[in-house]
Order: sequence, then C-alpha cells, then structure tokens
Amino acid sequence: QNIPSLFAFLAVSMINILVEFWKLRKKSRPHKTEVMYRIMVLMMLLNQVATMSPRRDISLLLREHSCRSRRIRRNPCFVSSEFSACFHTRNVPLQRRKFAAMLKYSSHSASFVEADEKALIAPFFPIYYNDVYEVNLPPGHRFPIGKYREVRISLQSKIEALSQDEQSRVDCDFRISPLATVEQLITTHDEHYVQRYLNGKMTELENRNIGFPWSLQHVNRTLSSVGGTVAAALSAWEKYCKRHELIQKKEHNRQESFEDTTHLCWSAHVAGGTHHAFKDYGEGFCIFSDIAVAANVLLQKYPAPALIQQSNNHTQKNQLSTPAIRRILIIDLDVHQGNGNAVLFQEEERVKTFSMQCKANYFSKKEQSDLDIELPVGCRDETYLSTLRFWLKNIENYPFDEDGRSDEVKSNTQKKPFDIIFFQAGVDIHKDDRLGRLSISTGGISRRNQIVFEFVHRMKSPLVICMGGGYPRDEWDPILKAHTNVYWEAHQFLSSLSKGR
Repeated sequence: QNIPSLFAFLAVSMINILVEFWKLRKKSRPHKTEVMYRIMVLMMLLNQVATMSPRRDISLLLREHSCRSRRIRRNPCFVSSEFSACFHTRNVPLQRRKFAAMLKYSSHSASFVEADEKALIAPFFPIYYNDVYEVNLPPGHRFPIGKYREVRISLQSKIEALSQDEQSRVDCDFRISPLATVEQLITTHDEHYVQRYLNGKMTELENRNIGFPWSLQHVNRTLSSVGGTVAAALSAWEKYCKRHELIQKKEHNRQESFEDTTHLCWSAHVAGGTHHAFKDYGEGFCIFSDIAVAANVLLQKYPAPALIQQSNNHTQKNQLSTPAIRRILIIDLDVHQGNGNAVLFQEEERVKTFSMQCKANYFSKKEQSDLDIELPVGCRDETYLSTLRFWLKNIENYPFDEDGRSDEVKSNTQKKPFDIIFFQAGVDIHKDDRLGRLSISTGGISRRNQIVFEFVHRMKSPLVICMGGGYPRDEWDPILKAHTNVYWEAHQFLSSLSKGR
C-alpha cells in the first residue's frame, strides 16, 4: 500500500532537484547544501529500495529519511557524514560509489569539506536496529522478542524530543541493520554449520539447544543481528580513521596542534550481544556471535602493518600513518558468562575478553575468558560497582600484559592498549530479571554504564555497544527501561563531552 507514496516521494524529489538547478542557472543564489541534500536523499532511498528485502516496510524507509531531513536542516554540517554513511554500510555498486565521491568532492560542494572539519568536534554515534525483521515465535515462547522494537521506539522518542541545540551536539541517527554475509560469518564460524543453518538443515536437537524453532523469518533476523553489529563496528572505526587522517593533515600541513577528538566515534546496535554461540553450534538463544564476527571482520579488513625497521624510520616520520587494528577488548557484563566468545578467541592474542557474571548461573560448561570475575547470588549495587571499578582500573593499568610478547608489541600496547572496545551491555543483572539471580537496581545499572563509558573515554578508543540479555517477568517496564538507558546514557555522555568543547 506504500507504493503510491514511494513514487510520489521520488517525483517530488526530482522536481525539487530540477528547480534548484534551474535557480543555480539563473544565479538566484540557492543554498547549495540544500541541492546536495536533495540528491543525497534520493540516492539513499533508491539504494535502500534496491537492496531491501521483500518484507521490508517502505514506510519505515520514508520515515527514516524524514528524520534525516529534519536533522540536516537543523545542522547542515552533518550532510557529509549522512551521505557517506549510506554508501559505506551497504553493498553499493562501484558506479554509485564513484558518483557519491564525485558529489562529495566536486567544486560545487565546498560546504562538504567544511562539514568534515566541523565533524571533528561532534561525537559520532549511529544507532542500528533490526526490529523491521519480525519473527512470529510460538505462543508462550519465553524469549522476549518484542523488547527490541519497544526499546528502539523509546530511545528514538527520547532523542527526537531533545532541543535542536542538544541534538546537534552528537552526530546520531538511526539505521536499519544490514544482513551479514556468508563471507563475514565464516571469519568466525564453521562454513558447514553456517550453510546448514541458512538452509534449514539443523537437527531438532540443535534447534532445541539454541532455543528457537528454525524459520526463514528467523534467518533474516539472525543475519541482521550479526550484520548490525558488524556495520556498527565498521562505522565507528571508519569514522575514527577519517578523523585521524584529517587531524594528521591539519597538523602536517599547517603545523598546528588540534585537540584529539578522534576516539569519540561510538556506535550502537539495539540487538546483538549473542555471546553463547560457538564455532559450529549455538546455545542460549545465540546462533552466531555478532561481536566475534565484527571483531574478526575488523582484524581482517584493517590488519596491523608489518613492523618498520629502525633503519627506515627517518624516511617514514613525515608520512601520514593509517590506523590499524592491533588489539580489541570485549567487556561482557551480561549476568551469564560470554562462554562462546571466550572459546572463539582463546587462540587469538589480539582480542581480549573480560566477562563478569553470576557464579551460580552457568547453563553449560564454564569456559576460560582472559579475565573472568564471578559474583555471588543476590549481589547488590555497591559490591557489583566496586568490583567493576577495580577490574577496569586493573585493565587500564595493566592491559593484559604478558611476558611473552615482543618489545614492539609492548610499546604499541603502552601507547594505545585497545584500538576498539565492544560492550555487551546485558541488563539481566537487574533485580527484576526472570533469569538473572543478581539484585542490581535500575540506578545501579546506570552507574555501571557510566563507569564503562568513563573507562572507554580514558582509553581513547572507539566503542561499540550491543544489547545483551534482559528477560522480563510479568512486568516489562523495568527491563525495557534498563535496556533503553544503556543507549540513552551513552548519547548523553557524548553530548556532555561535546557541550564542554
């Protein structure tokens, strides 16, 4: 039923673009950013429609672009980041990428270059969501599938209710999670296992161990759960690299000193956190590990360069360096151990896993993370928060130092312990959680979030936030509020940093 509105939108956009170009020809001084924005919206919509799944609701896309339109009109300096985000988070043909680059860097879009410089100030915080992929679970199923949409709607309403000035402090928008590709999945999982799941060839016992009945609906949701986290990680890292390059160019060409704001590149996924998935099997409502896949994609796409010999250092000192992924930290604060991630990265020295869980809440074999901290049943706020502070401070001072590493690796580690951090922000530690067995209050979870955000800020690392567990009893509000607060408090933390600049 949305097809007529889609064609009406396209027609109006094309007419507006022609009118604006006619004004340019008549030299009536239109706003060039407005022209570029109209082209951008049209291209983004065409791109999303071309890559959309048959079940995706077109009205959601129109609403998403309507939100982008209002946001960019309030602050045109974000046009460039919005435009590039569309073409970096989707599988766009090369010709369209070239056209995007042509628009972005043409002589008629000097404001885009200025926007890039202004974007160095505003923290970056795209939020991905996958509730457009609906799954009809059997009646009475214990997994709260509806929480994802409720949390996203609540969060979106809170951010849109902010004043224009408050919204402009953070470069934040909502993006539909793309589907993970097989190539991305097999960076972490067994290819035979991946193909069996995608083609519905899992055994009844395997599906029962996972906790979901197999369906095509659930395949799309599973792929988007992984794809959203991968896209969030790539968005944060690519924005970090872009800011790093711009700052280096400024300092290199003008010999000026700029405040380092490159690490204020965070991203979030209102889903994911599926930390119970192993290489060739899943459990605990987890089929694939989204965080592990995202980490491995980053390691594969942005590998650390070969070590430069000391004798060649003098030829390299004036060259601009490109950031590479050397070390990744996973902070897992779900009530259950991140057992899948612990096993998946046991042999990977570049990824460190820190899991803090209830010591009496293992539903399968306990695995060995790089750092496992167990909490007693019924643990309350003060014990939980003091324990978390202690171990994060310990990681900050001694970031998994090992005598077996080379001097060069130790030197890099001391300079920047972690290149990017993942935060599995489960709220099943809440006292009202059905499966948790801890007694942490809503305020305690908010203080936990603040401790993590402050730690990440001190580490000067990009951050990726994933949802994690949260299982309501009869009353859903406490768990939904705790989930929403994770993302809202991250947004407000970044906003407070932006306000102080």
